[in-house]
Amino acid sequence: MGAYGLLCAVAVALGGFVFGFDASVISGTVGLVSRDFVLDDWQVGFLVASPTLGAVMASLVAGTLADVVGRKKVLITIAFLYVLSAFASAWAPGYAWLVLGRFIGGLAFASLILAPIYIAEIAPADVRGRLVSINQLNIVVGFSAAYFCNFAILRLSASGLDWVHALGIDVHTWRWMLGAGSVPAVIYFVLLFFVPESPRWLVMQREDKRGRAVLARLLPRLSNSEIEQQLVEIRATAASDENGVTGRFWQLFGPKVRYALLVGMIVGIAQQITGVNAVYFYAPVIFEQSGVGTNAAFAQAIWVGVINVLFTVVAMVFIDRWGRKPLLVVGLAGVFVSMSICAWGFSQARYQLSQEDIDGLATVVDSQRLEPLVGQQFNSDVEFKQAMREVLGDAETRKAESTLIQAAIQINPMLVLLGILGFVASFAVSLGPVMWVLFSEIFPNRLRGLAISFVGVINSAVSFMVQLVFPRELSLLGAATTFLIYGLFALLGLWLVLWLLPETRQKSLEEIEAEFARRATGGRA
Repeated sequence: MGAYGLLCAVAVALGGFVFGFDASVISGTVGLVSRDFVLDDWQVGFLVASPTLGAVMASLVAGTLADVVGRKKVLITIAFLYVLSAFASAWAPGYAWLVLGRFIGGLAFASLILAPIYIAEIAPADVRGRLVSINQLNIVVGFSAAYFCNFAILRLSASGLDWVHALGIDVHTWRWMLGAGSVPAVIYFVLLFFVPESPRWLVMQREDKRGRAVLARLLPRLSNSEIEQQLVEIRATAASDENGVTGRFWQLFGPKVRYALLVGMIVGIAQQITGVNAVYFYAPVIFEQSGVGTNAAFAQAIWVGVINVLFTVVAMVFIDRWGRKPLLVVGLAGVFVSMSICAWGFSQARYQLSQEDIDGLATVVDSQRLEPLVGQQFNSDVEFKQAMREVLGDAETRKAESTLIQAAIQINPMLVLLGILGFVASFAVSLGPVMWVLFSEIFPNRLRGLAISFVGVINSAVSFMVQLVFPRELSLLGAATTFLIYGLFALLGLWLVLWLLPETRQKSLEEIEAEFARRATGGRA
């Protein structure tokens, strides 16, 4: 692949960075926004999950639109929505407006679907996995950048510097965190005007001359005969499109595609139901639950970003060397072990407030109301939170819960940190990059946009539910049970991957299509 093709892949994959930043920057604002707007568990969950609700809706149409009007036009629209979301969230006058701003950003999350499609359609088979993984690398770099940005703004807000006060960073801390996402979004928007349309889409629109020209520029090492051979293969798998979108939709459930659809749904559900976005978007909250202070929780969240980047690079190095399936197997096994460590760590925690603890909380809560809890030992976070509600009431508990837990908890916080970082490493080397590579490979050319939209909707819907219920799960089930549930889902996903997933490494998109059609009609993985 030539330098021009690589630059195009990198430019389109920048959408992954914008997504990662936009999605995870909320992690640093949860506590601040909750205190400003006095939110309950469901409101916090909906604020964090609202972008994913937008992603569900966008996924319904993104692939179809990309098939109809082209990949490039839809990507440019997505980039504009990212810009709009960043400004709308930063200037939101109240909770409802903030949710709306975040929802608009969620509509742009369709970049997760479109970027892998575009990159897969311009990449040679021998490096396709690596190039599609650039998008995932950018996602985790975006996550990491958001954690760093949140931590830096938090430190600035407490610095007392005159220019910090003049800009309102000390008062409007969470607004500056959310507004920072406008910078990469604007850069992404501008760069997309300089990339070409997908050559495979052009050929499927019978624009062979333009498609041939783009292929020749993207893959300068190919001879004219090799380019012509690729065009012949693309035409052979292109739809006649006589039945339009409705006809293609029903083809998704036809006998030749159903196996690919089943695999896509399994991997898409496994990626989210194992708790990844609960970890990414609530990282400071989780670390605060383990008893470290707010600054330490933000600092530990940075480690989540760093580990994420490092192990995504590991996946990029080995995804075309070892294959997709081995990485998924190793990663899912690691997710199970890591979540089990988190569950064990929290199950061993005990909670007890001393008189000294209560005296130190006088500026946060009415310490006299906490007197009945002095000296009592609670065996779980659920018991302790219930006791707090009984003496303080729901509203006061929500305001002071994090501080009270940090004061009362007796736990080995390094065990929780080890489990979370192990989970992040396991996910980053497997489900993170491999899912999008598989999505870009396993569906037929003529149905790729529509099929990825379909499984993308399922993936986003599961993600929305995980994010929405996580605060409530912590309140009702406790941290130990919540993480154990995620670990058990990973074990189920591991069994299904071992049973059903074929390997796609080093195969052309057309060869993969034929392989999945064969398995659908007469074989089993």
